[in-house]
Amino acid sequence: MKIAFLTPEYPHTKTGNSGGLGTSIKNLAIGLLEEGVSVRVLVYGQREDAYFEDSGILVQQIKNVKFKGLSWFLTRKKLQRIINQLYSNKEIDMVEAPDWTGITSFIKPEKCPLIIRLNGSDTYFCHLDNRPVKWINKFHEKKALQQADKLISVSRFTADQTNTVFGVHKEFEIIPNPIDAGLFKADDSVQKSDKSILYFGSLIRKKGLLELPLIFNKVVESNPDVRLILIGRDVPDIITDNPSTWNMMQQLFSEKAIKNVEYLGSVPYDEIKQQILKATVCVFPSFAEAFPVSWLEAMALEKPIVASSIGWAKEMIDDEVNGFLVNPKEHELYAEKIAACLNDERLCLDTGKLAREKVEKQFDIKIIAKKNIEFYKSIIV
Repeated sequence: MKIAFLTPEYPHTKTGNSGGLGTSIKNLAIGLLEEGVSVRVLVYGQREDAYFEDSGILVQQIKNVKFKGLSWFLTRKKLQRIINQLYSNKEIDMVEAPDWTGITSFIKPEKCPLIIRLNGSDTYFCHLDNRPVKWINKFHEKKALQQADKLISVSRFTADQTNTVFGVHKEFEIIPNPIDAGLFKADDSVQKSDKSILYFGSLIRKKGLLELPLIFNKVVESNPDVRLILIGRDVPDIITDNPSTWNMMQQLFSEKAIKNVEYLGSVPYDEIKQQILKATVCVFPSFAEAFPVSWLEAMALEKPIVASSIGWAKEMIDDEVNGFLVNPKEHELYAEKIAACLNDERLCLDTGKLAREKVEKQFDIKIIAKKNIEFYKSIIV
């Protein structure tokens, strides 16, 4: 079986910045390789047309076509020609693309099966974030969904919301994002911090970062020595046009709380893992996700997490069992759950172990890779 992934991002120094989409593709690709599946990643939006190999994954860099007013169309036609040629040469059996901005809206391979995996379209995220979506993005995303041969969603919530926002009634295979639990194991040799809260991810409104200061203000009232560690890229605020979400956050912390906050910015991936291991509890007060890999990483490292209670979260975490789910707008209750973890070591240990257990049983790459392969087999003739 030979699978190609079409994507705007991939986590490698040669392909530029990458977020959760690229990470989820690489995680799945590694799992598929271990099951004997050949994987090619087609990364568009690159500076040049080139190839390189990354741990057995063939990465094909594709430069967009530059032509005023028609770049979007000509680039799609270039991608279509590449897919057709690869399929004709028997180098791929099918291609999978993301829903984000509908890159396949004007790509119709001659014979190669084309599937779309929902990791969250722009229309989806704008809906969850209560802001208007660009009509052109919604147009391309809907068209791409309508002409795909098959559809996958990383969560039932994302599938249902997608049908709602586009006014369609599509059927989706639900296959969560995976994580290699073997690469994320608790390490008792790492010195734990005394009462520390960790958030890692982009500093952006949709991830609840403007709620987090208000929550932390309340935590500090009962735990004056607690520290809040923030890791991630500072993002401009799309609603206010403020160039820095971090600057907006600083204005929301109380005078007492801000003294206990440390923003590390973007850090190497290995350092994030070390920070998770050091933390007492991880927090994710997000309003808009699909099935975040960052949550799985914290769970696999046996950390209790206090996360948003919105939709997708209930497919990842069993509230009060292997994590805690709270609406990010309920600052008092959110703070209480964090404080409970800070002040009860046994609660942290028990919750963390159950969190890892759930990851191993339901979201480990070995399990998820097999589910994907079975789905692919139903499509490839």
